[in-house]
Amino acid sequence: MVVIGLTGGIASGKSTAARHLAGHGAHMIDADKLGHRVYEAGRPAFDQVVAAFGDDVVGDDGEIDRRALGGKVFGSPDRLKQLTDIAWPGILAMATAEIDRARADGASVVVLEAAVLLEANWQSEVDEVWVVSVDPEVAIARAISRDGVDESSVRARIDAQLSNAERVALADVVIDNGGGEAELLARLDSEWQRLARTTLEAAS
Repeated sequence: MVVIGLTGGIASGKSTAARHLAGHGAHMIDADKLGHRVYEAGRPAFDQVVAAFGDDVVGDDGEIDRRALGGKVFGSPDRLKQLTDIAWPGILAMATAEIDRARADGASVVVLEAAVLLEANWQSEVDEVWVVSVDPEVAIARAISRDGVDESSVRARIDAQLSNAERVALADVVIDNGGGEAELLARLDSEWQRLARTTLEAAS
């Protein structure tokens, strides 16, 4: 089984790439979705968050109030790091468990889609790191068109992320998404075919 770590910046086309790979039959794990479950009551991260940020981050429903929690870390790099130091290991544990289940079920390719893959240093957990890369100006234009957000907020988000050069330096495969969607999908198909050949060679 091959585990791919798929990552990229805002409006890079990472989600489009993930959907395409899923269409090829890859078992998909969405770290963002796991991130919405990591603080659930009963999970280790829930108690850690309450201990670190106070009982007032728990809502009336007994779950973490993400708005209240966000207010505690907004604008504070130290508090944000405190939160990611809790969340990222919890998300990785959930992802690893799902990878193990996929392996037991006979999956041949697993894709862990994670925007923070490199920031969280999860690359050692995957066999290949695939980075979807796009010029920042293209990403800004796409994000404005797609989400209706203002340019300054998109730039701020991009500036807070790893740069393209930093991601590419850590990548095994770089998927350039500077062209149209057809070019992106063709590039993905090429890499998928490479994986298929590698799998057949390993089995023979």
